[in-house]
Amino acid sequence: MVNRVAGTVLERDGAGYRVATSQGEVRAVLTGRTRRDAPRVVVGDRVTLLPDPIGGLFTITDVAPRTSLLERRVPLGRGTRPIAANIDTVFVVTSNCDPAPVPQLIDRLLVVAEANEIAAAVVINKVDLDPGTWLEARCRKAGYLVYRTSARTGEGLVELRGAMAGRESVVTGPSGAGKSSLLNALQPGLTLRTGAVSTRSRRGKNTTVSALMLPFEGGYLVDTPGFNEVGLWGIEPRELASCFPEFRPMIGECRFQDCRHVSEPGCRILAAVADGTIAPDRLESYHMLLDETEAEPEEWE
Repeated sequence: MVNRVAGTVLERDGAGYRVATSQGEVRAVLTGRTRRDAPRVVVGDRVTLLPDPIGGLFTITDVAPRTSLLERRVPLGRGTRPIAANIDTVFVVTSNCDPAPVPQLIDRLLVVAEANEIAAAVVINKVDLDPGTWLEARCRKAGYLVYRTSARTGEGLVELRGAMAGRESVVTGPSGAGKSSLLNALQPGLTLRTGAVSTRSRRGKNTTVSALMLPFEGGYLVDTPGFNEVGLWGIEPRELASCFPEFRPMIGECRFQDCRHVSEPGCRILAAVADGTIAPDRLESYHMLLDETEAEPEEWE
């Protein structure tokens, strides 16, 4: 009888997958039943493998239930596409210049993590070019851990490496923020491709084309494709405020139970913005995302 093997999916490799096991890395393909009945297999999935008795490809026979799942919207569609499974933390990497940060994009990525009940933190990269103190203060005020790094000088890498060790983390953010350069600096020898910032648009050029899970300090890192728009899905408008950590203590304290925190009298969150407890541009991000979630078609439409 052939013994089955447990593994963790590292990358989709053509029609198959690269899978880490206790016996080393192997290549595997899906069985017909798994392809039909199991969820779409992504990096981070914990799978059961059946070795080929004559030494060929392993086959994935089962996919274990996921503790978490990060998804992105299919472009121009209503569906979603899973990116990575069983993630502990989402690290949103941004730069403070070259290219300039887009706070609403950072907020969008943080909300996606919050909606999926995955812890999130912000990494401000390229601090050798600009210290990014205003961005750090903004993110800390919202309740997020912030790591200041420079892939070029090594600043902050020890602290960030310690935060990622022994965990399964997604590294995401806008194109050009230096994600791949940062991962190369954290673990020399990865040789991930890096790209320059476009001189015309000052926006980054994508160099990662698919999600990739990398063994790292007793855990894993997931490098994801750079993307400048991430859709929201499955978030009820009334639940959106709870995806903003600094809003949460005040939810339920408004005059009206169904308060949308837009212009209603007696809104506790609007009052917190007025007294400086909540940053005005965080409220702007909330309003932008609220409009988007309220415009979402119902599944039956």
